[in-house]
Amino acid sequence: MTSQGGLTYRGSGVDIDLATRGLQRAKAAIEATHGDGCVGGVGGFGGLFRMPEGLREPLLVASTDGAGTKIHVAHLVGRHGTLGEDLVNHCVNDILVQGARPLFLLDYIAAGKLDEDVLVDVIEGFARACGANGCALLGGETAEMPGTYREGDFDLCATVIGVVERAHLRPTPDVGPGDVLIGLQSSGLHTNGFSLARKAIFERAGLSVSDTPEVLGGTTIGDALLAVHRTYAPLLLPLLEDDAIKAMCHITGGGFTDNLPRVLPEGVRARVDATRWTPLPIFDLIRESGDVAADEMHRTFNMGIGMILVTRPERADALLAALEAAGESGACVIGDLVAGERGVDIAHRS
Repeated sequence: MTSQGGLTYRGSGVDIDLATRGLQRAKAAIEATHGDGCVGGVGGFGGLFRMPEGLREPLLVASTDGAGTKIHVAHLVGRHGTLGEDLVNHCVNDILVQGARPLFLLDYIAAGKLDEDVLVDVIEGFARACGANGCALLGGETAEMPGTYREGDFDLCATVIGVVERAHLRPTPDVGPGDVLIGLQSSGLHTNGFSLARKAIFERAGLSVSDTPEVLGGTTIGDALLAVHRTYAPLLLPLLEDDAIKAMCHITGGGFTDNLPRVLPEGVRARVDATRWTPLPIFDLIRESGDVAADEMHRTFNMGIGMILVTRPERADALLAALEAAGESGACVIGDLVAGERGVDIAHRS
């Protein structure tokens, strides 16, 4: 038998040095997110975080998610740095609806073969969003798994841990008929619905990420699809100090149809009037490209409304004024709650 020399991990497709170099390049961005709560530095086996002081009955709130097939659009455009921001903001919004503020986040990046520059871009995106949301990028894992992913592919996941006082937990027990729904604008698709969007735009319509269809007003399809998933935490956390907001609903996978019932008690039904706002142009492009029915659009996408607030009717005007004072000019009443089977009725545009 001819000797071929001893095997190495690098020769098997895993370059430990690459991951180490990437982490070192991103270390300053990671450390910039570390506040008083962090104990120890970057590189330990586990991240340490000190519980905030002054809380009477704190509840930890956790959420985990992945970036989904938005990654494929990032590949087509050749821009990956915003994916980390998308994932942080998605997870932060998910715990925000329970009234929680984020404490720290853990990330996971897996690929068949890591690209060092892409790795650094993604980690720095995680760090940017953590800084914007006031939480620490506490730790994570980078995995190179040859044979598991196709060449050039990778996946992202993140887990955020936050805290809320039990007395301030949302939804409040008194959510019920007569309450009104206030919609907050999204920045685009956020991080869901990309499998349908890609099939409609790229396969059915034969368009590319560099095209600028008239409906997008000069914006490329790639830029419209990669618009960063918006965070609502900086806007809403200061407004949770009083009881005007009874519940919040993050419109993600499942759209209006599947997400609104998650914050409603039994015997309460939501009525949404989709004529109250104008969907973002990217949704018109998807609908027209794929001949997608209205019900399917509202079950898949946020349609331009990324967060819904539930409030008492007598508090609606004051809440809208507070939102506008905080810079949220596009907020509007989009529906109400009535007695009935838990679910959602949507009045579509003609």
